[in-house]
Amino acid sequence: MNRFLTGGLLIATLAISACTNPDRLGGDDEIAGAATGNAATSAAADPASPAFFQQSVGDRVLFEVDQSTLTAAAQVTLRGQAQWLMQNNDYLAVIEGHADEQGTREYNIALGARRANAVREFLISQGVPAARLRTVSYGKERPIAVCSDESCYTQNRRAVTIISIGSLS
Repeated sequence: MNRFLTGGLLIATLAISACTNPDRLGGDDEIAGAATGNAATSAAADPASPAFFQQSVGDRVLFEVDQSTLTAAAQVTLRGQAQWLMQNNDYLAVIEGHADEQGTREYNIALGARRANAVREFLISQGVPAARLRTVSYGKERPIAVCSDESCYTQNRRAVTIISIGSLS
């Protein structure tokens, strides 16, 4: 019985160590890369992909406190978005307006709407057809950073461009 237990433990140990060996597939870099998550990296390398739009062009712009006017940095990002949208006609965009937690819900919904509309109008001025753009305001309801500090407020004062293939409804 003791030999069976020892043999079983030896086999289990070998099996587990084989699972943690990154070269177990014969060193094929493509297969090993996909197994470690490089598939997402390759999607971001395709200039016509939503991942490229999000990571390389930039899907969000930030705003100053209680403002819906676009900063110079925001305009640079939005020019890139407009260029990408013009080159990729199959995509539509929903522009989400957001605010920080300061102020009332109603005020922040209105502020988020003004921010989303500012982005929409800028994209239209750059040649993106209005029919491909829709806006929605979430106000302070969908923060990406949760704390009562300026570091969080800054991240939450934003407009995010979400792209998708299909019809706007």
